[in-house]
Amino acid sequence: MNTTHVLIAYSIYLPIALLLTYYVSRTLFKNSLIYMMDIFKKREEIALATNTLFETGFYLLNLGYALLILRIDTEIITAQELIEVLSKKIGGFAIYLGIMLFLNLYLFFRGKRKAATPPQLTVTE
Repeated sequence: MNTTHVLIAYSIYLPIALLLTYYVSRTLFKNSLIYMMDIFKKREEIALATNTLFETGFYLLNLGYALLILRIDTEIITAQELIEVLSKKIGGFAIYLGIMLFLNLYLFFRGKRKAATPPQLTVTE
């Protein structure tokens, strides 16, 4: 296996994966604070803390996955093969990030809906 091409692939893949993760995370969590404030009834301290915890978990999951799929098993000989391997790896990671984005949005909307639901009264005998 040509290690030079693999090292080139790693040096292209890693910065792109890191930047994509950073961009998606910043966009998601900058805009999700509004939902957190609504979910936690304008209690800013708990909304900020929860948003930060979600953001930290998002970074850990996505950066961990980006590193987990780093391995390149395909022999890369030509520039075309390098581009094809990178497009598959970066494209797969972008799809994964999109799924994670929508999963987080689902959790935010679910929390918003739960916060809007009045508490159920229970009858005890």
